[in-house]
Amino acid sequence: MLEGLLAASHLMSWEELAPQVAAHAADAGLDDVAIYLCDLQQEVLRLLTGCGIDTAHGAATEEHELPVASTLAGRSFQLGQLLPLKSKEQDTVLWWVPLLDGTERLGVLRAKTPVDDRATRDKLNLLAALVALLVTSKRGSSDAHARLVRTRPMNVAAEMQWHLMPPTTYADPRVVVGAVLEPAYEIGGDAFDYARAGDVLHLGIFDAMGHDTSAGVTANLAVAACRNNRRQGLSLTQTSIAIEQTLLTEFDRHRYVTAILADLDTTTGAFSWVNRGHHPPVVIRGGRWTTRLQCPPAHPMGTDLDLEPILCQEQLEPGDRIVLYTDGITEARNAHGREFGLEGFVDFLIRHHSDGLPVPETLRRLMRAIVAHHAGRLADDATVLVAEWLGPEGRKPLAEDRVGLPLAAP
Repeated sequence: MLEGLLAASHLMSWEELAPQVAAHAADAGLDDVAIYLCDLQQEVLRLLTGCGIDTAHGAATEEHELPVASTLAGRSFQLGQLLPLKSKEQDTVLWWVPLLDGTERLGVLRAKTPVDDRATRDKLNLLAALVALLVTSKRGSSDAHARLVRTRPMNVAAEMQWHLMPPTTYADPRVVVGAVLEPAYEIGGDAFDYARAGDVLHLGIFDAMGHDTSAGVTANLAVAACRNNRRQGLSLTQTSIAIEQTLLTEFDRHRYVTAILADLDTTTGAFSWVNRGHHPPVVIRGGRWTTRLQCPPAHPMGTDLDLEPILCQEQLEPGDRIVLYTDGITEARNAHGREFGLEGFVDFLIRHHSDGLPVPETLRRLMRAIVAHHAGRLADDATVLVAEWLGPEGRKPLAEDRVGLPLAAP
């Protein structure tokens, strides 16, 4: 199954992916195999039909679109777990298997088998792993994929931002990263960034002035300048100065960006950051909210107010979570004018982490709660970036651990 599918994948188009997977899976005794991919806001799972340009425009039948919040398929997606449903009438087992590219949740795989045994579970896990890699490798050249995972039209700024930013989840033995951003289809000036370079994890969160396409252009330019200078070996303070110079050259003080630029040494837990007019980072330690990390802020990048950026440092403990966010998170107001608030935001993260939920699922539920608090529509971009340091030895994966999704090891 795997050999045949891998050999066929080299010249496989996006439209051929679903039928090819089903055909090769049948050779291994896996029947009725189908691929469901999650939409951008992670609310529904949509069937990949392979019908070409109109893949996402068919009728949203019960089979073609499954809610994440209220189905077994959705639960498999939420928890990152392989879930079986046995049918006594048909003497078969219906399976839902999470599709994961590293820790990025793509959707779920459906399959039917006559039995539930170790060999069957191994086949399903191996097939899901390969399918996730194939989806990831094919989606970048497919407009049909973009149509499938979007439930409504997207503005130009959001189109730019989603192609700019890294995946919303990342994990390795020492660190776990998760991010979420709303409104997904009308992003203005928010952006996040992260990258690993040797033992250092680079983090950044950006909030550009305004909520229009120009704000998106400004944020894009700031992130690109950050990466360009960071990759040339500049320090955090030097990088922030270089970003500002780029913005001044392009916009001459008419556009600005607030940001936190940070480095986490994954061998020692040393956390360093520069605050450019942004909300300070929050540390969650030992299952409780400890404090905001104070650091004298320099002016927003692009305003040229001559406030020198200062490098600040904090020593983390294994299990500490660094939380970066934009003001759309804490300042979202309900119909009575009440803000969601920083305390409510951090308390939500702590409570759902204590429930043992994976970090992507915690952040998905957080954003749904914030959108609901704001009566379904945010007036400003809202972005969260969470990084947990697991310690210098890291988390040693178990033999059965396919996903590495929890924000902390149990």
